[in-house]
Amino acid sequence: MENGKTILTGDRPTGPLHLGHYAGSLKKRIELQDQFRTFIEIADVQALTDNFHNPGALKRNVMEVMLDYLSVGLDPEKVTFVLQSQIPEIHELSIYFLNLVTVSRALRNPTVKSEIYEKRNDPGKMSHFGKELDIPLGFLIYPVHQAADIAVFDADLVPVGNDQLPMLEQAREIVRKFNSLYGDDILKMPEPVLSDCERLPGIDGRAKMSKSLNNGIYLKDSKETVEKKIKSLFTDPKRIRADIPGEVEGNPLFIYHDAFNRHADEVEEFKRLYKAGKIGDMPVKMRLMEEINEFLEPVREKRESYQGRENLIIEMLMDQSADARKTSSAVLKRVRRVVGII
Repeated sequence: MENGKTILTGDRPTGPLHLGHYAGSLKKRIELQDQFRTFIEIADVQALTDNFHNPGALKRNVMEVMLDYLSVGLDPEKVTFVLQSQIPEIHELSIYFLNLVTVSRALRNPTVKSEIYEKRNDPGKMSHFGKELDIPLGFLIYPVHQAADIAVFDADLVPVGNDQLPMLEQAREIVRKFNSLYGDDILKMPEPVLSDCERLPGIDGRAKMSKSLNNGIYLKDSKETVEKKIKSLFTDPKRIRADIPGEVEGNPLFIYHDAFNRHADEVEEFKRLYKAGKIGDMPVKMRLMEEINEFLEPVREKRESYQGRENLIIEMLMDQSADARKTSSAVLKRVRRVVGII
């Protein structure tokens, strides 16, 4: 492994993963799994902020995420999968970290503010998100919990998209404050590893794909579903005819092409024709359908090969989680010593 460095990354299991997850983090994780010691965590405890009253959905979503991980090429021989609920050290470290974060700082986190906005505007999701004081405390403090996820595995690097940088910056603040109080060598300072792909907007043109907004293309979507979704893909709303010059910058159609079309020359030609009003949306969408379905076909096939092996996957996840505790226990031992806990 390169330089002996450690990566920590993961997802909350709130549903199946989509192309935005792949472009924003999964692709980078696959590239890095041969270079670094890698922990990939399924944050099931944090997912309770969305599924506290629906534990059956949480269990299903853990399996959905594991199937997505394995199907895109994350290799259990190269990475350590971790189920957050099996690592008690995370939750103990979170309690210590909470003493270092004020309520006002928690409310200022841009990622939290963005998710609160989404939930308030989705009548099917947590409609009790009205005023700030109505926010469940578990939701408000989950960035602190994420800081504990990172710190408890001695992570040097955290692959993130730009939208998750505020979460990592808060983790760095907490580590910095902890070390200033107890010693510079107690916890490692994590550094971001940014995705080289622009964040994918939703098919409805919103800023990002979101499970709660149901505006994503999922890794497990069938060929027909992908085609249907791309046909409805938001493009340039001012372009009502193909002969009207269109906008390329910020247009989801071309953001997706840049991310998934392997033929850069073709994409540049599409952009030239589109800006000149010499090609309609549909031919460009048809090529996007082909490229995305070609990318997803081996993912679908691999996922199918895992169907019926769910018990073995859970057994592997539990075994690897137990192995991960060798690291988390050692970190917590250092922490307990300096904070005065026997």
